[in-house]
Amino acid sequence: MSSTQSDVLTAAERLGDALAETKEESNREAFDSILLECNQEIKQELGIDYGEVCSDDSCC
Repeated sequence: MSSTQSDVLTAAERLGDALAETKEESNREAFDSILLECNQEIKQELGIDYGEVCSDDSCC
């Protein structure tokens, strides 16, 4: 794995941890808003539509 790939995975893990913490501390509406914003940024920066990849509620 290249350092770039490792950096991306590390960043993704940090984002996942932050989202999990936010989900515990926020109401559903606030969390959904943050999650949608993250999905838009991921799509813009990486070209990956994470909302489509993880559209099943049991997935994420």
